[in-house]
Amino acid sequence: MRFEIMRLDDVDGTPVDTTVVDAASVNRIVQQAAAIGQRLWIRPADPTAS
Repeated sequence: MRFEIMRLDDVDGTPVDTTVVDAASVNRIVQQAAAIGQRLWIRPADPTAS
């Protein structure tokens, strides 16, 4: 399964960066974001997304 991860702006919460990753990479990205206090929005990716 693949997930779309959007990094959110600290001020207004708008997406500033989007990436699609496999399930194995989600934990690593969440841990990195938590370490620096970054906000993320994670959702299942569209099957056609790359």
